[in-house]
Amino acid sequence: MSQDEEELRRLIVELRILEGTVESLRSRVNFVNIALNELNVASMASEGIEKEQTDAPLLVPIGGGSYIKARLESPDKIIYGVGAGVALEKTIKEAREGVSNRISELNRTKVSLEQQLTQVLRKIDEDQSRFRELTSKLERQAGVSNV
Repeated sequence: MSQDEEELRRLIVELRILEGTVESLRSRVNFVNIALNELNVASMASEGIEKEQTDAPLLVPIGGGSYIKARLESPDKIIYGVGAGVALEKTIKEAREGVSNRISELNRTKVSLEQQLTQVLRKIDEDQSRFRELTSKLERQAGVSNV
């Protein structure tokens, strides 16, 4: 087996690995986008609740596009999820700061993932270009030897 054929096989394996990496990175970016959307909704909802009075009527989502009617008991407190299934009662200000910090952190993560994705896609382009070069070269060599 020639050096070019060996490089071609190595490129094929590398391209498969890189394609798997692209899928993984895209999946992670999608997950971050979903989390960002949820946190943005929480931020907007807390802004709205902050302006409400005690006993204000609310519609609370229960899933599947369904809601229940409720009354706001304490507009100055929110049960805030801090992670790992743990939630704490916080003031609206504290909860909004926490949500804002998490949004900032997720935005940084998203930028990093997108940069990694760009680098991997660039490497795929380079490898595909080299793959085409080697394929052409090997086809020309095979054509010359068959003459």
